[in-house]
Formats: sequence, structure tokens, C-alpha cells
Amino acid sequence: MEGGEGEAGEAAALHEALRLLRIEPAAAGPSAAAGAGGAAPCSRNVLRKRRRWERVLAARRRRRRQERERSRARRDGGRGAARRHSKALAEQRLLEARASGPRLCVDLGMADRMSLKETSRLASQIRRLYGANRQAEKPFWLYLTEFVVGSLIYEECFRMNDGFSNYLMDTTQESYLDLFPLDAIVYLTPDSENVLEDIDPKKVYILGGLVDESIHKKLTLRRAQEQSLQTARLPIREYMVKAVNTKNYHSETLAINQVFDVLSTYYKTRSWPDALKAGVSSGKGYVLPDAEK
Repeated sequence: MEGGEGEAGEAAALHEALRLLRIEPAAAGPSAAAGAGGAAPCSRNVLRKRRRWERVLAARRRRRRQERERSRARRDGGRGAARRHSKALAEQRLLEARASGPRLCVDLGMADRMSLKETSRLASQIRRLYGANRQAEKPFWLYLTEFVVGSLIYEECFRMNDGFSNYLMDTTQESYLDLFPLDAIVYLTPDSENVLEDIDPKKVYILGGLVDESIHKKLTLRRAQEQSLQTARLPIREYMVKAVNTKNYHSETLAINQVFDVLSTYYKTRSWPDALKAGVSSGKGYVLPDAEK
């Protein structure tokens, strides 16, 4: 549409210029070479003026095209600069979390208990967890422990997650027991009797790397107790109520990315109701009291 309007404007400008020069537009057109008998050519003066204005209009078109290209380049450059700035800021925040905490670790020491389908789901949850952490204003520093080279979860993480090797987090075949002092570790499990009341940047919070189908009763709790670790659960029953549903289903077991959404929101807002609203879906059978009303 812009091109058509521009050509119409240029034609009008040419018409007006020829009028001011006292040249009939018809005489400046392609049919000027044929008069009534087809033998009356344009005068040299008319042709010379017509060619001059054609050059003027062609120059105008070039300038307009160049200006559009420059404007497009400026817009694209601005968006690219914004993306680069956002990426640099996210990386800076992650590195600050690496230096000062808090720290969150996904324990993959039980990954061999899962089927291929379940392992693929866990790899997808790790991707969503990492993406949410990267965008967080106050991120955690992430670890994947017992991330064994060649294992099924190792292969699925690289297969399903583009750029996985460039994720800003620590991956290791070692156990968290080899990385952190026991008194700094808090294993988060829905079966714990202890309620997580706050997030301490000096602590390392452990999430069991299992998906819903694979969770055996109190598996993560027994694992933590065998290792003499402190445990805690999210304060779901303290701040939420059981919703009425046809299946009478209520579960405090969340996917690792949902647990992260709760922790991340709490760390930013210091509000457990806001945090639980962000991470506990209605499908779990729990809602905030206001939502139940």
C-alpha cells in the first residue's frame, strides 16, 4: 500500500513540475512521439526536461527505500540489543546466586527406578525448572547430582533440551553428600513432619528427581532419613484447604518444577499464600481458603 501511494505521489509531483515548466503532461508521455499523423516527435527541450525529472524522482525513490532500510535496521538492532541485555542480566543474577545462594539440587540418584516415559517427563520438568529459574528476579543456583554420563536421564536431558550443555548450572556424577556438609542440606519431601517456614540462602534444598507415577510411599523420606538429613515439606496444609471434588483426590506431591515455582515465588514475595497459588495447581485438590469461598 505504501509503495502504491508513493508512486501516485511521485506521478502527481511530476505532473505539477511539468505544468510549472509549461510542458503539457501528454507531451511528456510515451505517446508524445505520435501526433495526429504519427509524425510529430517531442522537442529536444521537452525530452531533456522529462529525463531530468525522471532522474529526480528516481533519486527520491532511492532515498525513501534507503531510509526504510535504515529504520528497519535500527528497529532490529534495538530488539537485538534488548535481548542481549536481558540475557546478560539473567546470567549475572544466576552467577550471583552461585556465589551467595540460595541453592537447589535435583537428586537423580533414584532415576533408574523410572521408565522411559517417566524419564522423558522428568527431563521436561528439568527444562521448565531451569527456564523459570533463569527468568526469576531472585534465582537459585541449580545442581543436578548423580547425573551419570550415559544414563537414561542423561540421554533424555540432552535429547529433549536444546542447548542443555550451555545451561548455567552445575551437573555432576557425584552425590550431594560429597558436595555439601550434612547440616546445610534440607531434603524437601511431602512426607516430612517438618514444615518449611523460610528459605535460608546458606542451605541447600534437595528435590527428589522422580515423577508422579514413580513415587513410592515415603521413598524420598526414607532416603533422607537413611542419610541422616534434615527434611521439610511445603506448608500446603497450613495455608490451603481441601477442595471438594468428585474423585475426593488430594495430593501434596508436586512435580519438581512446581515445587520450584513455590520456592521461587516465596523467595521473591515472602508470602506463602502467593507462593502456593503459583505452584499448586487445582488438580492437586488443594486451594487457598478464599478460592474455596
